[in-house]
Amino acid sequence: MKKVLILIIMLLLIFLITSNNNKEENNNRKFKKTEKRAIYISYIELTEYVKNNNVNISKKNIDEMIENISKSKFNMIILQVRSFSDAIYPSKYYPWSSVVSSSEGISPGYDILEYFVKKSHEKNIQLHAWINPYRIRNSNNINDISDSNKAKAWLNTNNVKVTDKGIYYNPASSDVVNLIINGVKELVNNYDIDGIHIDDYFYTCDDIDIDNYNEYKKSNNISLKDYRLMVVNNLIEKIHRITKKKNILFGISPEGNVENDYNKNYADVYRWGESDKYVDYLMPQLYYGFYNENKPYYKTLKEWEEIVKNSNVKILPALSLYKSGNKDSFAVSGENEWIENDNILMRQIITARHINNYDGFAIFRYDSMFSSKLSNDVMANEVKNIKKIIKNSKV
Repeated sequence: MKKVLILIIMLLLIFLITSNNNKEENNNRKFKKTEKRAIYISYIELTEYVKNNNVNISKKNIDEMIENISKSKFNMIILQVRSFSDAIYPSKYYPWSSVVSSSEGISPGYDILEYFVKKSHEKNIQLHAWINPYRIRNSNNINDISDSNKAKAWLNTNNVKVTDKGIYYNPASSDVVNLIINGVKELVNNYDIDGIHIDDYFYTCDDIDIDNYNEYKKSNNISLKDYRLMVVNNLIEKIHRITKKKNILFGISPEGNVENDYNKNYADVYRWGESDKYVDYLMPQLYYGFYNENKPYYKTLKEWEEIVKNSNVKILPALSLYKSGNKDSFAVSGENEWIENDNILMRQIITARHINNYDGFAIFRYDSMFSSKLSNDVMANEVKNIKKIIKNSKV
């Protein structure tokens, strides 16, 4: 009897040690202090590499993508799991996405998010689930919206707006907010993801919420701008609370132009940078060269450094590798900078490492870094310089 008791105690000790090691490994992956080096994988890459009638080929392509990311010493993937009111995983709230299957609502044959999470974690790479909460379509074509898509039932209601530029959910609708929140809960409860990520798609048309605003204004003295900032802030705060319960990160990648964020997109980046109630990191899209006449990189980076006043909120600038070798007409006098230089991103990373609250950087997007089809000579050299600075980094 004594021997049996000793054996049981030993087995319990082994279980506890193993369990603690697993927890420690997960925490190290999520919160270790090394520089975060992120790669965006968008619905464009999913259509190119993952959408396939042959499941084995699809999985093989994912394996190769993650291997490329790992070999180049990136440690974070921002994967677009929900781009058009759809999902690349089985969901109670959203239909299967047509970017990974033959048409919306049709299963691709396996859980793509689950496979990405498993393979990323095998390489000790974080996986952040990137969602577009409000976008339904990039065009006004309603014909390919499946019956299983909530947006189909909400057409011609206050919940959905069809415009010339696209189809969007109304941010001020309580039905829409509940849908988004349920979708986030589903993600964090069902998958071992390391974070939730939102980009700059907030308010996308100017009259989408007028009825909601007019009703709210009957008992509240508030401007339309402040109302919209409040609507977005309420959603962001709710998502942040959900992620904190799961001990994972929540980040937003707003437009690099702060004035547009605040006055047009109604993304309250000032509040998000001052308080730890909203986000764990901001990833501003600093898609500007050093000689951009309107938004020079260094000046804009310092502007974001000033915005992020709370030490619990980190900055990870998103950088535009896709511009390499191409004219940037928005830069005016600096329009040829990306043609004449092949070390811009390398210098941008070095510069960012010296600001307060810096936690890493992100490259938009995977194909620009790893696809020879998109590469030109300048971009190819830019990629070599990025890899070199990562390889030689002590950060």
